[in-house]
Amino acid sequence: MSWLINSSIGRKMIMSISGLFLVLFLLFHSLMNVVVLISAEGYDAIVGFLGANWYALIATVVLASGFIIHIIYAVILTLQNMKARGPSRYAVSKPQRTVSWASKNMFVLGVIILGFLLLHLFHFWYKMQLVEVMHIIGVEFGNISEATKGVLLIEQLFKNPIYCVIYLAWLVAIWFHLTHGFWSAMHTLGWSNQVWLPRLKKLSYVLATIICLLFAAIPVAYLLGFTNAAYLGL
Repeated sequence: MSWLINSSIGRKMIMSISGLFLVLFLLFHSLMNVVVLISAEGYDAIVGFLGANWYALIATVVLASGFIIHIIYAVILTLQNMKARGPSRYAVSKPQRTVSWASKNMFVLGVIILGFLLLHLFHFWYKMQLVEVMHIIGVEFGNISEATKGVLLIEQLFKNPIYCVIYLAWLVAIWFHLTHGFWSAMHTLGWSNQVWLPRLKKLSYVLATIICLLFAAIPVAYLLGFTNAAYLGL
């Protein structure tokens, strides 16, 4: 099994598997988020279910591990590719029509996504699940009365138009990352024949668009004034 870590193909497989796992998480999370526009009580019920319960904590550890592995291998493969290209990477070359912009900027897109993700974790996970965990072990930390009130945190953040715009810009980076990342991961895992590869590329655009539109529903609703504290039951 050492080839998974030591070989280029093995590293790409690990990155592909972790990436597909994160795509599934994004799809679940985007569907969960839309609930807040339908039912404030329903959303907070989901938040409570995914709080400091043992199964939620295990899922959080697995998810965090997936992110860390994906990031580590992204850095390793990027440095490996830079080393392989050597001085030629600075040479000016004609644009390749068969190579998408996203494929040439996956690492940069990943850095943008990671940057806002850390901010997003601070605004939600840090004030919710972490607060609950610290409370359970007897440590005074954060506001436990608001730890399960996801709707309240959403209202506090998305009523700020600047945050909404930044959030939407982040989704653009995610969209580009997914349009290349999904089919590339499937290609690495063996779905590379002439029949399935074109289908997977089209599916990548469909999947990325669905996920990003679901995520975008909340900031767009706030920017257009279609939701407010009263509507959300606050």
